[in-house]
Parts: sequence; structure tokens; C-alpha cells
Amino acid sequence: MFVSIHQGEEAGVIIVDDDAARHRIDRRIYGQFAEHLGRCIQEGVWVGTDSPIPNKNGIRSDVVAALRRIRVPVVRWPGGCFADDYHWMKGIGPERQPMVNTHWGGVIEPNEFGTHEYFELLDQLDAEAYINGNVGSGTVAEMQDWVEYMTLDSVSPMAELRKRHGREQPWKLEFFGVGNESWGCGGNMMPLEYANQYRRFQTYVRTYGEHPIAKIACGANADDYEWTEVLMARAAGHMDGLSLHYYTIPTGEWDAKGSATGFDDDTWYATIGRARKMEELLTRHGAIMDRYDPQRRVGLVVDEWGTWYDVEPGTEPGFLHQQSTMRDAVVAAITLNAFHRHASRVRMANVAQMVNVLQAMILTDGPDLVTTPTYHVFDLYQDHQDAVHVEAIGEPGERPGGLGTHGDYTISRTGRGYTVSMANAGLEHEVSAVFAFPSAITDIPSARILAAADADSHNTFERPHEVAPADFVDYRVDGVTLSVTLPPRSVATVRVAQ
Repeated sequence: MFVSIHQGEEAGVIIVDDDAARHRIDRRIYGQFAEHLGRCIQEGVWVGTDSPIPNKNGIRSDVVAALRRIRVPVVRWPGGCFADDYHWMKGIGPERQPMVNTHWGGVIEPNEFGTHEYFELLDQLDAEAYINGNVGSGTVAEMQDWVEYMTLDSVSPMAELRKRHGREQPWKLEFFGVGNESWGCGGNMMPLEYANQYRRFQTYVRTYGEHPIAKIACGANADDYEWTEVLMARAAGHMDGLSLHYYTIPTGEWDAKGSATGFDDDTWYATIGRARKMEELLTRHGAIMDRYDPQRRVGLVVDEWGTWYDVEPGTEPGFLHQQSTMRDAVVAAITLNAFHRHASRVRMANVAQMVNVLQAMILTDGPDLVTTPTYHVFDLYQDHQDAVHVEAIGEPGERPGGLGTHGDYTISRTGRGYTVSMANAGLEHEVSAVFAFPSAITDIPSARILAAADADSHNTFERPHEVAPADFVDYRVDGVTLSVTLPPRSVATVRVAQ
């Protein structure tokens, strides 16, 4: 299969070898992250059973319905930096113990949403559990007791306590993170120090039932390759996954990140450029992991990623509330495409965050809810979940997955056919491509596009459908070929049947 690209410049050719070595795109790459931060949990997910906002057991019904539409596979909780201040026993039972959320605004965290409520959310979403334990300010015994409380089906003090609190059967705990950002808010450790702490703590994350718990070690901040080297050298045999955190910041400066809206063209392209750094990070961290784990048993878990801007004017700085525009949609597509290419190593990713925080899927205001352009990209990309990634070989010097200067694409295959997703990060020019398949195309079951009038177009409670998917019609089928033309600042998905 080949792809011919036209962008007002000399056409290139990308060869897609349908018989080349392939890998599965793990559905968990489409995971979410929900931290006790700002209005993510409180108001965004949890409203309580007495709320006039429609809910089931205290969890917002409209949020659950929206998340089910994009098939959320896994939710990481309770943090984030919050995790290394969180003492789980304060969040169980009828008498909850409030705490100060020292990292995020210094507000009082009521701990109304704890272990039982988290698993209730997962049950409503039909999603898997990824819990982050407290290494920074916690103890080995506290972590051991939490795992026992959640997963032991026996007579023990923790299992009996769980039963007294209304849960007879243990829960299924698929993933457990041993600490978070231990190089920063989780303890300011050096890599060797954390590697030794990880080895000790993970010993007590025991599998009590028939379902093994995958242990995730705290990995690097962005391009800290030394951290990955030390962790893999010292602890690879004791982990099932190693995390990676990377945020796309337009300026690259934490103290002045830039606005979520009202940006100029140069800032758009700076943001896109920084999003593309994910490719380099996955390549270089993956190469280090390959030296110690050539069989790729240990997954790379990008459990915090997304755009990070200055907060919206008039909002609490510690709540990290920002708008999500068409720019964020393109960043999401570029990043997901990179995860697809590296999915033989990348087994999970968790966008930050699920509701009302950073690059959110959903924004809420009292009883109102609006989905963001980023949400719509996750919707457009659903068919890639657990599909087989189709490899491609570009022109000499062409970046992986590139369509000319500003375009990106990803292709996957299932028994139903192919799914082709494309993004045009350009602000002025169309991107045209011709995809040639091994046999004649019999049908286009669906073709949808997300595009916007302006670079910072976004959805508000007054205009909730300003940026929304529409039918994509700018394509043509001719035998084995599919020709498409993408407008500027757009993301599209075409399903191809054969």
C-alpha cells in the first residue's frame, strides 16, 4: 500500500507494508486521569447523593454517559501530586476525615470520594482501575493494607473492614502505581534512591487473588533519560510498567505558559512543535528500555500528558482550569498517532485530566456540561482501540507518520477493514493524500471530520457545539485508492471496508 501526499509542494510517497511486523494498539492508550485537583473530582465527577444534579450513587450521570460514549478503558486515581499526600483510610467509612490539599490551592479536601466511590465510578464506566499509592509521605504498611483492603478475599483485618463498610467481595485492581513524580512533588528523590524505595514498596503490593496486579514504577519527567537508565538497570525485573510524564507548554516556561485562547499563529506552531517532541521521548526512552528489556515485557506508561496553559482569568490558580480549543484537538491527534507508532512499548496513556482540569474531555458548570474538541478526537479515534497498527515507510528524511510539512496520519486494521485518521496542523493550506489499499475498497462505512473556523475555536456553555464532528465528504474512492483533502486545522477519520 502506498500514500501519495500533495500539499502545494512536490508530492512524496509513503509505503505502508501490510505484511510488515505489526503491533496491537492497546485500548488503554485512551486512558483518563482523575485527580483531586480543582473541580475534577468535586463537582466534575462527584456531586453527592443529595445533589439536585442527576446522579447515581453520588456520581454525575451526564459525565458518565459522555465518557461511556468514548469507551474510557482505564482511569488513574487519586493523583498526581495529590497521591503522595493521600492517606486512604481517611476516605473510607461513614466518618470521613478531611485534609488540606496542599498541592492544589490549599483547599479542604472532604474525602467524600474515596476507594469505594472510585470503584463505583469504574463500575459505571466499565473501566479498569489504576491506583497510585503514596510513597512520598506514606509507609510500606499503609500501602500493603490498602492493597489488602481492596483485593483480599479472606478473613483478615483489612478485608473485614471493607466488608463492614459495605463491600463483601474484593475489587479487581488491574494496575498499581508505586509513587508519583518521585523526582519532584512525590519526594524530590534522586533516581537511585527511588529505585531502592520502589523495590522495597512494590514487594508488598501482593496479588491475593487470581487477577495479578501490574506494578507501575514512577518514571521520568520528560527528557530525564538518566532516570529511565537507573530504574531499568536497578528495578526492571520488579516492574510491569514504567511511567513517563510530558506536558505540551507553548512557551516552554512554567511561569508563563501562554493562554489557552487568543494566541497568535507563531504560538500555534510553537505548541504543535512541542507536541511533536513526544515522538523523540518515546523513541529515546524506548531505546533505553530495550537494552534492559529486549522482549518489551515492561510497558511504557505515559500516565500524564497533554497541554498546560496559564489558568483562565478569574479562576483559582491552583485549580488548573483552562479552555480546550481546536489547537488542543490537533495536539491530541498528533500525540495519539505517536502512541500508535510506539504501541509495542507504550501500553497505557492517561490524558490530563478527565474533567475541568488541564486538557479536559469535559467541562462542567453546576448542572451544565460541555464536551471539548479533545473529547471529539477521542471519539473519532475509537476504532483504533485494540486494533493492529499498520506500519509505514516514508520518504527519506520524512518524519514518522508525516503527511508533508503539517500533516499526520495513522492507520490501523481490524477484521472489519482499515481505519485511517489524519490531522492537518497547518493554519493556511490543505493537505491532500491518496491511500492505495491491497484490494478494492467496497465501502466507506463512516467518514467524519473535526474542523473549526478559527485556531482558538472552542465550546462554551452558551455555544456547546462550536467545534463538533461533522460528516467528511472531501474524499473519493477509485478502485483500491482513497483520495482525501483535509482543510487547515482539522482532524478526520475514515473507515475503509474491503
